[in-house]
Amino acid sequence: MHTRGRKIKVFSCNANFELAKAICGELGLPLGDSVVKTFSDGEISVNINETVRGVDVYVVQSFALPKVNDYLMELLITIDALKRASAGRITAVIPYYGYARQDRKAKARDPISAKLVANLIVAAGADRVLTMDLHAAQIQGYFDIPVDHLQGGPIIAEYFKEKNIEDLVVVSPDLGSVTRTRDFSYKLGAPIAIVDKRRPEPNVSEIMNIIGEVKGKNVILIDDMIDTAGTIVNAAKALKEMGAKDIYACCTHGVFSGPAVQRIKGSEIKELVVLDTINLSPEMKSLENITLLSVAPVFAEAIRRIFNNDSVSTMFEE
Repeated sequence: MHTRGRKIKVFSCNANFELAKAICGELGLPLGDSVVKTFSDGEISVNINETVRGVDVYVVQSFALPKVNDYLMELLITIDALKRASAGRITAVIPYYGYARQDRKAKARDPISAKLVANLIVAAGADRVLTMDLHAAQIQGYFDIPVDHLQGGPIIAEYFKEKNIEDLVVVSPDLGSVTRTRDFSYKLGAPIAIVDKRRPEPNVSEIMNIIGEVKGKNVILIDDMIDTAGTIVNAAKALKEMGAKDIYACCTHGVFSGPAVQRIKGSEIKELVVLDTINLSPEMKSLENITLLSVAPVFAEAIRRIFNNDSVSTMFEE
């Protein structure tokens, strides 16, 4: 990496500590010396234990379980600390952008929390955001600073290419994921099918029917995130009832809240492939059918390009 006389440092809050260390390993850098802790009254304290004056700084932090709101505050306070310590440029590296599903007013008097979070990050002093697979791509426009939007699909596609699965169909678990599914299927050279479902209330899904041919086929279900796992597990069950053979599932963000672990454990899913944008619970990691792939090389390359003022978007050109 060409420093051109400039300095670069990577810090981490508490949500993605292992991922941050892996990114630093890819970059050949030590992880920045900082401590983020919580006082007994719940307030968050941040100490930056090395100089950052004039330095190009990257702070790694997702907003996810088990402390979504604490993790958001950790990032905001860390950015403020770096800004007040005269950091040259601050990039918020957010592998998983929490609140992304609250991106619009679904009904009267709803908040648009994804926009509020963007405002907070900008107000705290971030100069740039680096993230992956936003639930709604238009969230990039919620920021008044540059946003680099990485793709997790190519990492997962490369994994499945190496498995060389025959008679393969890539399935979208709902109509909203069709574009993502089409892009993924193109990388694998496989046809697509769609699960048409109705959602009567949040975190509850009801499978309606399958659009496409899945009988006698091996199936990959793909989504940007899996939360309570109701959608993906119900889809897998419906596909099995329609005559599908082995069923694989994959996602960029493994939120896995509530009954997710038990649902996946008792599901028709042969293998679940997840990226490490969110630190998984020990219970989730212990599942026999879980495969965890690292996003560290992709984030490291993006950081390298941002630091050198090179193009990030060309990382995903074919």
